Amino acid sequence: MKASKITDTENVIFILHDEIRRTDEARYDHRLHAILLVAQGMSSRQAAQYLGDSPRTVAYWVQRFESEGLAGLADADRPGRPTKLNQKQVNKIESALRNSPLDYGLSVNLWDGKTLSTFIQQEFGIQLGVRQCQRIFRQLGFRLRKSRSKIANSDPSKKEDFKKNSQTH
Repeated sequence: MKASKITDTENVIFILHDEIRRTDEARYDHRLHAILLVAQGMSSRQAAQYLGDSPRTVAYWVQRFESEGLAGLADADRPGRPTKLNQKQVNKIESALRNSPLDYGLSVNLWDGKTLSTFIQQEFGIQLGVRQCQRIFRQLGFRLRKSRSKIANSDPSKKEDFKKNSQTH
């Protein structure tokens, strides 16, 4: 059997870590794996290195598991600044994201943090930063898409010659 291999491992590892941290369930499962590795004889440092976490974090999870059991691995409520948006506004944002920004008088084709920030300011009079708007995308289950740049004044025949699947080759 041929060994499996993942290309672009640096980018894949980043994407997977981001996905693990995206939902409460994924974070809980990740903590379960850490506890399992420690229970099977790994040190907190080894488990942390294996999973890509800090040793102190894994040791903290083990301590919480020992004192509270499985409930100690669940995410606790996170204190923070109260949200500026109510549920009705969030629903309207979610609906807007399913359409084009052009439908709302914005001059771009794709939603991004800056465009969403402008939309929220215009619709609700609430100023949110670009990073906060990017978080809203993730919370609503949307992924940011970036448009592909076009090379200005490119020669169509040279572009056709450059393509891998060009008809001229």
